[in-house]
Amino acid sequence: MEAKKPIRSFQDLDVYQVAYQAMLEVFKHILPKLPAEEKYDLVDQIRRSTKAVPRLIAEGHSKRHQKKGFQKYLDDAMAESNETIVSLTQARDLYSSLVDEKRCDKLIDTYDKISRQCYNLAAAWDKFSERRAGTQPINDRRNE
Repeated sequence: MEAKKPIRSFQDLDVYQVAYQAMLEVFKHILPKLPAEEKYDLVDQIRRSTKAVPRLIAEGHSKRHQKKGFQKYLDDAMAESNETIVSLTQARDLYSSLVDEKRCDKLIDTYDKISRQCYNLAAAWDKFSERRAGTQPINDRRNE
C-alpha cells in the first residue's frame, strides 16, 4: 500500500486537487459550449461556484488552528460543490445538444465526490481536534 504524503499545505489535500482539476475541466469544456443568453445566469453561476470550491478549501486550511474555522469553510465548500452539481445538471438537461452529456455526468459525479470528501474531512478534523484538545503535553503535569 502506498504511504500517504504528509499534509503540509492545502495543495496536499486530495479534495483540493480534485476540486481544482474539476474547475479547470468545467472552464475548458462546459462553459464555452453554453449559449450566449446564459452568460449572466447559468454560466456566471457555474463560474462562481466552481472557483469557490478550491478557494474555500484553501482558506479553510489556513484557519485550521481555530476550533471551528476549518469546518465552516469545508461546509461552505460542500455547499458550493452541491450548487455546482445542480448547475451542471441544468446545463446537461437544458442544453444537451450543446454540451457533452457524458462529460457533464462525469463532472457531476466528481463534484458529488468532492462534497463527500469535504464532509468526511470536516468530520475527521472535528474528531482530531477533540482528541488534540483532550491531550496534555508530556511535560505538563499540573493536573496530576
